[in-house]
Amino acid sequence: MKILANDGISQSGINALEKDGFEVITTKVAQEQLINYINKNQVNALLVRSATKVRKDIIDACESLKIIGRGGVGMDNIDVEYARSKGIHVINTPAASSSSVAELVFAHLFNGVRFLHDANRNMPLEGDSRFKDLKKSYANGTELRGKTLGIIGFGRIGREVAKIALGLGMKVIASDKFIGKGTIKVDFYNGQYINVEIETEPMEDVLQHSDFITLHVPAQKEYIIGKKEFDLMKDGAGIVNAARGGIMDEVALIDALDSKKLSFAGLDVFENEPTPAIKVLMNPYISLTPHIGAATNEAQDRIGLELASQISSIMKTEL
Repeated sequence: MKILANDGISQSGINALEKDGFEVITTKVAQEQLINYINKNQVNALLVRSATKVRKDIIDACESLKIIGRGGVGMDNIDVEYARSKGIHVINTPAASSSSVAELVFAHLFNGVRFLHDANRNMPLEGDSRFKDLKKSYANGTELRGKTLGIIGFGRIGREVAKIALGLGMKVIASDKFIGKGTIKVDFYNGQYINVEIETEPMEDVLQHSDFITLHVPAQKEYIIGKKEFDLMKDGAGIVNAARGGIMDEVALIDALDSKKLSFAGLDVFENEPTPAIKVLMNPYISLTPHIGAATNEAQDRIGLELASQISSIMKTEL
């Protein structure tokens, strides 16, 4: 059985699959060449992340495909229901990257409240000539402790974010259309822990009462956050999007930042990937990363091993 990991897979995942007798191909095949490559090599499983798109054309043309796997949570780059209607298994790893994405959210929050993204741009250029001026420019930082974090989307990643926030001493409120409440387990040393139950609230209330907002919802046809939502937020609030590009109106975001309605934003995802808007990239109030929420060694190991486990289970029982 042949497996094409077109967007890569961890070595631990490769080892697990090869141990079970599968051939793993890690060649990066261009989108327009995928059909020919899969058919020529009789690939049985196609593994992707966010770069490769698996639409109806591939599903219809590649009869050897039995499994499509997404290394991560969202599957908006796969025609999931259509693939399943054709008898293809579609799998993902919803829990494997939750911790790494949650930690990146706080990297952006710390960047924003202490101006690290801007300081790291200016210190190499002017740190030796304008040290005192830069020190004064970045002197009005704020602490996260005691502030209110609003989480839009209270699934696995949202709850991981809540766990870190509670550990920092933040107040946490959340909104989710489908989840009424969530229990957050905060672990301490020597096996001690506490459970904190958080009931979700209407999004409008979360926007109005939060010092910082973080987004954890799947891709949508329309914006979740636009001018109306920015207007509801506290003056000087910050916002982080490490979920999906296209759920936040970037034009409205720039206006909110330039008008000082918002103090900063942290973006790991963009409306136009892989070519984000220049106005977004150049804005001094935005902390930027290139869609690396799940890009930790630990998360990639978990993703690879989880995909390997699911594939082995399916292949052994059904093929």
